[in-house]
Amino acid sequence: MTTFSRRFTKLIIGLFLFALGVVMVMKGNLGFAPWDVLNQGLAINTGMTIGIANTVVAVVVCVIAYLLGEMVGIGSLLNMTLIGVFLDLILIFEMVPQMNTFFSGIMMIVAGLFVISIGSFFYIGSGFGAGPRDALMVAIERKTGIAVGAARVIVEGSAVLSGWLLGGSVGIGTVVAAFGIGVAIQIVFSVLKFDPTRVKHESVAETIEYLKAAKRFY
Repeated sequence: MTTFSRRFTKLIIGLFLFALGVVMVMKGNLGFAPWDVLNQGLAINTGMTIGIANTVVAVVVCVIAYLLGEMVGIGSLLNMTLIGVFLDLILIFEMVPQMNTFFSGIMMIVAGLFVISIGSFFYIGSGFGAGPRDALMVAIERKTGIAVGAARVIVEGSAVLSGWLLGGSVGIGTVVAAFGIGVAIQIVFSVLKFDPTRVKHESVAETIEYLKAAKRFY
C-alpha cells in the first residue's frame, strides 16, 4: 500500500469513528453534544435527517473558515460529506443502543467522546486538512488573537444557543460533552504521543497535483 493510500485509509477510518462517537453521545440520551444540538434543531425545522443537517452546517462553517483565510483540504471536504453519511447509516442500522438510565447514559457519552478523540487522531494525522469546525476555531483565534480555548467556547456556545432556539436537545450530556471532549482528546493524544501541530496538511490543489504526478508515473 502506498503512503497516499495509507493516509487516505486513515482519513476514512477517522471519519467513521468520529461519526460513531457522535452517535454514542446522542444515544447517551442526556442531551446532545454542542454541534449536534444545532444539527438536531435544523433537522426538526426542515425535515432533514441528522446526517444531512450535519453536512449542511459543515458546508456553511467551512465556507466561513475559508473566507477567514483557513486552508481547505480533501479531508475538510470529506469531513463535510462522509460524517453525515456515516451518521445516518449508523442510526438507520441501529448500531448503538440507546441508554435509559443516568449512569449508563454518562458512561455511553464518555465512551463516545473517547471514540471521537481516536477518530480525530486518525483523520488529523492523515494530513488532508482540518475539519470545518476545527478550521473555524483556528480562524477565530488568528483573527481576534484570543486563546484557542476561548475560541472553542465561542464556536461551540454559538452552536448550542442556535440549536436550542431551534428546538435541539440540551441537557447534562451537552455540558459533559462540551467540557469532556477536550479532556478526552488530551488523554488520547498523549497516550498515542500525537502532536497535531506537527502535522503538515495539504490543500486540495496539492492533493490533485500529487495524483496527477502519480498518474503520469504509472
